Amino acid sequence: MQIHTLDKAAIINELGFGTGINHAVHEGRRADFALILSMFSNDVRDNTPVEKVDDIDTTEQALRKRFELQSPQPLRSDQSSYDISAQQACLFHSSGLPSAKLSHYLTPDALTYLPEDTHGLPEEVYHNLSGHQRRAMGEKEPKELMPIDLYNQLIKAQRTFQIQTQA
Repeated sequence: MQIHTLDKAAIINELGFGTGINHAVHEGRRADFALILSMFSNDVRDNTPVEKVDDIDTTEQALRKRFELQSPQPLRSDQSSYDISAQQACLFHSSGLPSAKLSHYLTPDALTYLPEDTHGLPEEVYHNLSGHQRRAMGEKEPKELMPIDLYNQLIKAQRTFQIQTQA
């Protein structure tokens, strides 16, 4: 009976014993102290207070949505960048610098205008490549490499063909 009551007591640390462990230490009762220590839980997770931590979404997209910010200024140009820059240039010539700045703050223009279809290379470097290198850069799927055991496959195919023709 007493064994089951000790199991259900859920003694995790010294706080469950009150002053019993303290008296055992001061009075020199080694057996009582050893018994009390043996009843402690040996699982660290029992001794450590664990709280559920809510995972806060702090991605850039979530923060922009929360603070009602628009999309960031693009780093590279695309086809829409040319229309935006033409509109800002027109506003600059018709209404001056404050109007062009306001337009830029509302719809930011790209930071750099790089040539298109050069696979991220500067134009002079891309045009200095050979036609084979440009074609290789334009391929979407990598070439399928020859299998390592091609020689063994060829011999096996030849032997099976010889066996089939003799039979």
